[in-house]
Amino acid sequence: MKRGCPCFMILKQKKMKRFYLALLACLMAVSGFAQRVKVEFFTPRIVRIVKSQSDDYAGKKSLVVTAKQEDVALQRRGGIVSSGELSVKLDERTGCVTFLTPKGKVLLREKNHSFEPLTLGGDAGKWKVRQTFTLDKDEAIYGLGTIQNGKMNRRGEHKRMEQSNLEDFQNVLQSIKGWGVYWDNYSPTDFDDDASGMSFTSEVGEAVDYYFMYGGSADGVIAQMRHLTGDVPMFPLWTFGFWQSKERYKTAAETESIVDKYRELQVPLDGIIQDWQYWGSNYLWNAMDFLAEDFSNGKQMIQNVHKKHAHFMISIWASFGPQTKQFRELDEKGLLMPFETWPQSGISHVWPPMRDYPSGVKVYDAFSPVARDIYWKYLKTLYDYGTDAWWMDSTDPDFFNPRESDYDHKVYGGTWRSQRNAFPLETVRGIYQSQRKDYPNSPKRVFIMTRSSFAGQQHYGSNMWSGDVNSSWDMLRKQVPAGLSFTLTGNPNFNTDIGGFFCGSYNTRGGGSAPRNPQFQELYVRWMQYGLFCPVFRSHGADAPREIWQFGKKGEPIYDAIESTIRLRYRLIPYLYSTAWQVTSNNDSYMRPLFSDFAADKKVWDMTDEFMFGHSILACPIVNPQYTEEKIVRTNEMTGWDRKEASGDQKAVGGVDWMESKTATKYLPKGTDWYDFWTGQRYKGGQDVKLVTSLQKVPMFVRAGSILPLGPEMQYVGEKQWDGLEIRVYPGADATFVLYEDEGDSYNYEKGAYSTITFQWNDRQRKLVINQRKGSFPGMLSQRRFNVVLPDGRQQNIEYNGQQQEVTF
Repeated sequence: MKRGCPCFMILKQKKMKRFYLALLACLMAVSGFAQRVKVEFFTPRIVRIVKSQSDDYAGKKSLVVTAKQEDVALQRRGGIVSSGELSVKLDERTGCVTFLTPKGKVLLREKNHSFEPLTLGGDAGKWKVRQTFTLDKDEAIYGLGTIQNGKMNRRGEHKRMEQSNLEDFQNVLQSIKGWGVYWDNYSPTDFDDDASGMSFTSEVGEAVDYYFMYGGSADGVIAQMRHLTGDVPMFPLWTFGFWQSKERYKTAAETESIVDKYRELQVPLDGIIQDWQYWGSNYLWNAMDFLAEDFSNGKQMIQNVHKKHAHFMISIWASFGPQTKQFRELDEKGLLMPFETWPQSGISHVWPPMRDYPSGVKVYDAFSPVARDIYWKYLKTLYDYGTDAWWMDSTDPDFFNPRESDYDHKVYGGTWRSQRNAFPLETVRGIYQSQRKDYPNSPKRVFIMTRSSFAGQQHYGSNMWSGDVNSSWDMLRKQVPAGLSFTLTGNPNFNTDIGGFFCGSYNTRGGGSAPRNPQFQELYVRWMQYGLFCPVFRSHGADAPREIWQFGKKGEPIYDAIESTIRLRYRLIPYLYSTAWQVTSNNDSYMRPLFSDFAADKKVWDMTDEFMFGHSILACPIVNPQYTEEKIVRTNEMTGWDRKEASGDQKAVGGVDWMESKTATKYLPKGTDWYDFWTGQRYKGGQDVKLVTSLQKVPMFVRAGSILPLGPEMQYVGEKQWDGLEIRVYPGADATFVLYEDEGDSYNYEKGAYSTITFQWNDRQRKLVINQRKGSFPGMLSQRRFNVVLPDGRQQNIEYNGQQQEVTF
């Protein structure tokens, strides 16, 4: 390449006597257009690619990327530029880029790109942009979002990516080869993979703009994505307990009574959720205050919930009724959207909606800083009442009967079309940033549960649930890969409505009778056992109540199966909260597809019914009926609110022997041995094992070379301190586990107010070392006991005062 060519600008750093490639740019003619290709090393392992039609295109300010570009030391050899960790080659003739390892192994190749000019509507003058890549023949790819088709591998996928009730997209893809791509475009985008290549095609953009990340593994790609878009703040400790909800508790007294009943039955509970319409009529939709007569004492209700050692979450929406103060203020400033949304009628409790009484509800422009400030100004009322957490519903948002004029509507930063998919990110970010700004010394961490999510949302205190899924075995099976796919985009916090949202087809003995229908009972128990392994463990749904006593009473099989699952969740909290710290401090994940840990085992590449829960537990939920026949349930999956149909016997199945043993076959990944969590039996990996199963217990295994802390049984998080923890050691390999503790709430951990205790197992010496405690926080146990247990039953009790201890077996 000739000296002075605009393709390379190299800046010499005299003091360091090294060369830095600040920018790789090339002017070329492709398909008759003058195009500019920028290759920017953002970090040694992240490269940003920008292709535009204009020489003076300065690039956009990303809504997602928060990291600053680093000065990266680079070397150029024969047209290949390398950071030492990632290499890039640009074909000046085609404008196509190839990404390689430092040793020259191809990771990903671009095939072609295109720009289709937009000449009409609000985005005239911009482009429909497309980038196509070439994959290896058998290369598996993962992520994109919560696609509800039951698959992990995205090969052969054709998907229009636009946020909706049940499917949400983050535009993040990763390969089994250890690379990832974040496509930085917010308009509806088609993802396609077929014989012509793998492509992203976005409806509007000023440029092709994406980030290539080389992590070397699934965990590595997630770490790169979080470096780009932000880490994951700690959630309050209590959020890892059990949550109860339904659509909906209709009075403050009813909401409070649910907590009372759980306390009476001595079944653990930490969160109670108030769903919609506490504000009154649909014309007052989302007024963010207790305006309904049956909630006139709403503030007192929250205080009473707190006195019962529970926490309160409340439903808020991204839209407002025409009689609310928010609507009027936003409307005056032109900050409301014109499209049709939920609810469509102003008349409540009537189905189908009475369209001749339109609700007038409008979605707000969450892209506008002014609109977000207005939103928070009114939401503070509920915060000041004592609300602990936000349930941000319809953050997709609901967008019914879309018209071209809707997409052309101007919003802050562009058109609705150009900003569409980033809506959930902006509305969630607004709450997180405002709460932390206005209450910097609050004892409460931000916790947001949201129905939709975009890339980078993990940084703003949010957990996404999978929407209004129907109550069916098919949908339960789909939740497993949907949650794992979401995790692979860098967002670790996922949950579902335990039992599914719509269970009306099981109400065969009258309204609300589903919890006494054996078909729904079995489905609910198995869904709860899957929920055991989700970061948030929450029961919710419509058509029938879901509280434990609705399913029977203590001593009956269904009740006991639900209760035992809840109790196990609380015993796992020390393990789960320590995992949460690894998520925050080490870019880890709660729900891990098996290839994250066993990529060499091709049998797990497409596994959709097993996953790792943290690094130690292999979760093998039962996702097929064993005691009853499967009911096929169909709903309109995109709105979730249309009528439901069921095939098969509409009568409840009677005479089920719930105590009968069944069998299930599960695969144990190769590369390690495994212990049955319940029996302690040890198995070699790399084989299918036939298990004897029961309704009471979910199949789960622990990896050999693991240390698993189990806490005491308790009625709510914080009832008992973590004294006398059971430390289970699973021999077969060396092991390390870091027990993390802090105050359980507040952001003092960001200032160093936390402690860690590192446990190390030497398998050859059969010795456990409990290392010196590091750090401290107010309320920390200075002395405690540990009960160290092996699978064969041997155990030793240890008195620990923060100094190193050794235990030999």
